[in-house]
Amino acid sequence: MAKLMDKAKGFVAEKIAGIEKPSADIVDVSIKHVSADSMTLEAAVDVLNPYSHNLPIGEISYRVRSADRVIASGTILDPGSIIAKEKTRFKVPVKVPYNFIISILRDVGKDWDLDYEWEIGLTMHIPIVGKFTLPISTSGTLKLPTLSDIF
Repeated sequence: MAKLMDKAKGFVAEKIAGIEKPSADIVDVSIKHVSADSMTLEAAVDVLNPYSHNLPIGEISYRVRSADRVIASGTILDPGSIIAKEKTRFKVPVKVPYNFIISILRDVGKDWDLDYEWEIGLTMHIPIVGKFTLPISTSGTLKLPTLSDIF
């Protein structure tokens, strides 16, 4: 009986491993809003759904780092669904206070840009597979607004 159970487990594991899963890419990171005390960064995430039915996203978790420090982190609950057999774009906004940028002034340097690492996890429930978190990340450099851009 134990051999039969092991074979059944192996069969199921093999079938689940072969199931196509959604894929995602961070396609753009930009500065969306600038105010006197903060700026809002935004990541655009494209998610491709290979299934013939919509997939609800339970949550989007994010973490933005610069100079080995976390700028912001959080969770967006119930952001919507990934449309069946299509690519769906989600926007992930993050508000960053200027006092943080001042604290990493060494990294910002003479060229007034911000090196960043952006990590995003899309958590969804996939039939048969169960709860699944799709991790994606990107890194790059953003040119920061000057005082004349703010005022």
